[in-house]
Amino acid sequence: MKFGFSYTGLVFLIMLFVPNFLWAKNKPENYDKYAKNESKILLAFERAGEVAVTCIVLAFSSFNPRGLNPWLLWLAGALLLMVLYEVYWARYFRSSKTMKDFYSSLLGIPVAGATLPVCAVLLIAVYGKNPFLFAAGIILGIGHIGIHLAHRKDF
Repeated sequence: MKFGFSYTGLVFLIMLFVPNFLWAKNKPENYDKYAKNESKILLAFERAGEVAVTCIVLAFSSFNPRGLNPWLLWLAGALLLMVLYEVYWARYFRSSKTMKDFYSSLLGIPVAGATLPVCAVLLIAVYGKNPFLFAAGIILGIGHIGIHLAHRKDF
């Protein structure tokens, strides 16, 4: 683990945030009805995980590629998951934007909009050998995936 700016982390966050900004104007019908009933505990985990992941992924240069070696497969896996995340969003934005569309699976991955980026964070953490990012990813996953699963169960 080395402190320093991570351009890999910046690219990851751009891939994460751009679709979410677009989503803010393309929410599924009745989304707010479900959001107001979210578990406060899961929401606290989600928010804490979001802040921690955002800070940590930018603050360690060990997430940047460092030559060809077998560890690069972890980073490639994270990139693949983020590409699938973009595919998920493209499919959502072309859909009728229902709750079912928003909480859909992709290639058998449940609630893909939550699961894919959380798994990508975990792979980046392994690549960077960073237990702090891994812990932040687990916290994020408990909240984010938990909220998505609860919403999906409710409609």
